[in-house]
Amino acid sequence: MQTITPVILCGGSGTRLWPLSRKGYPKQFARILGDESLLQGCAKRLSGQGAGLSFAAPVVLTNADFRFMVAEQMLEAGVEPGAVLIEPEARNTAPAVLAAALHVAASDPDALMLVAPSDHVIPDTGAFHAAIAAGAEAAASGQMVTFGITPTHPETGYGYLELGEAPDGSGRAVALRRFVEKPDADVARDMLEAGNFLWNAGIFLFAARDVIAAFEAHAPELMAPVRDAVKKARPDLGFLRLDPEAWAKAESISIDFAVMERAGNLSVVPYAHHWSDLGSWAAVSQEAGSDENGVCLSGPATAIDCENTLLRSESEGLEVVGLGLSNTMVVATPDAVLVADMSRTQDVGQVVKTLRAKGVSQADSFARDHRPWGYFETLALSERFQVKRIVVKPGAALSLQSHVHRAEHWIVVSGTARVTIGDEVKLVSENESVYVPLGAVHRMENPGKVPMALIEVQTGSYLGEDDIIRYEDVYARENDG
Repeated sequence: MQTITPVILCGGSGTRLWPLSRKGYPKQFARILGDESLLQGCAKRLSGQGAGLSFAAPVVLTNADFRFMVAEQMLEAGVEPGAVLIEPEARNTAPAVLAAALHVAASDPDALMLVAPSDHVIPDTGAFHAAIAAGAEAAASGQMVTFGITPTHPETGYGYLELGEAPDGSGRAVALRRFVEKPDADVARDMLEAGNFLWNAGIFLFAARDVIAAFEAHAPELMAPVRDAVKKARPDLGFLRLDPEAWAKAESISIDFAVMERAGNLSVVPYAHHWSDLGSWAAVSQEAGSDENGVCLSGPATAIDCENTLLRSESEGLEVVGLGLSNTMVVATPDAVLVADMSRTQDVGQVVKTLRAKGVSQADSFARDHRPWGYFETLALSERFQVKRIVVKPGAALSLQSHVHRAEHWIVVSGTARVTIGDEVKLVSENESVYVPLGAVHRMENPGKVPMALIEVQTGSYLGEDDIIRYEDVYARENDG
C-alpha cells in the first residue's frame, strides 16, 4: 500500500466570496455548502485509506491568525495533523510548498507529498483517490505530477494545462506540454474544442526529494531563506513557527511560476469527475443547486418571480427578499450586503479593493471576531462606548490583562464565568454582573461544559482592540484579546 503525505495549504485571504469570506475569516473555514467547512472536507478526503493508498497525518501550512481555527476545525473533523507550519507572512505557494517538502524530507526524503488547497469541493472521494493512485505511480518514478480537470465549458476563470496528447479515458498520467494562463472567451472555446486542454486544479503530487531538487534547479534563490526558516523554526503550543527573519527574505511567488512551468519531468493526471474551487458566487450557486427557474436560496431568503438569481442570508434575523429579479445575486451578512449582476461574480475581488481604498472595515473584518477562546461581536459602537456579545468555549480562558483607556461591565446571559479582578476570583452566573475598573488586572474563564455568553459594555476614551496589556496568556499571543 502506497503512503501519501497530504500537504494542505490553508492561508488564503478569500476575497472572491466576499462578504461571507474575508481576510479575517476566509472561505476555507466557512460552512458554505453544509455542516462542515471546506477545510474539514479536505482533511477528511485526504485521510484513512482508499484505492491502495494510505494517507499519513497531514502537514498544514497556515498563518498565525488562523492557527487556532485550523487546530479546532481539524479536531472537529477527527483528523490529527502531523504538523501545522505557521508562515510568518504570506509569500505565495512556492515557499510554502518548499517549506513543507524540507520538513517532510527531514524524516523521509522519498515520501510522496500531495499538495492540495484547503478550499476545493471534490465530492467523489473514491474517484479522487483513484486519480491520486494513478499519479503516485508516476511520482514514484520521478515525475512531478499535477492534476487537470476535464473542462465542461469554456471557463475564463481558470488556468489551463495543455497535454502532449488527448486523454484516452484510462486516467493514466500523460505528459504536460505547457501551462496556459487564464484565457479570454474565444481562446477558452478553442481549447475546449481541441480536446487536449484541462483546467489547472492547482493540486500536485511528487516525492519530497524531487520537488526539492526542482527548486534547487529552477528557483535556487528560494532555497537558503526557506531552508533557514525551517531549520530555525520553533515549537509553539503544538504549532511550528517558521523563522520570520529568514522567511522574509524569500520571494513571494507561486509554485507554478517558480518551478512547475520550468521543470521537464512533468505529468498530468486527467480528472473527469466533479470538482470546483468555489472561486465565485456563481460556482457556489451551481454547487448548492437551484430550482427550475435557476433560483438558489440559502438561509432566510424568499424569491418571488425571480430567475437565475442567488439570494443568501447569513443572519437568522435578516430575511432577504427578491422580487422580479433576473441574473442577480444578493449575499447578506449582519454587517454588509453585496448586490451584483451574476455575470460579474468573477469581479468581486474588485469590490474588496475599492472598500479597502475607502477605509471600510468590512473589506477585511467581520462584526464577529473569532479568537482561540471563542468569539465576540460588536452590537453597538459610539465615540465613548461599545457593546459586545462575547462567547467563551467550555474550558477556555481569555488572557490576564488590563486596559489603559477603558473600563468594562460584564453581564452573564448564559453559563457561568470565573472572573478574576485584581486578587479576587469569583463565579458570576446567569443574570449576574461584575464591573472591571479602568486599569484593573482581570480575566474571564469558562469553567463549565457549555459555552458561556456575556454582554460587555466598554466605556472610555479609546476602545481599540490594541488597548491591552497582557500579563499571561495560555495561547501565547501578544496583542489581541
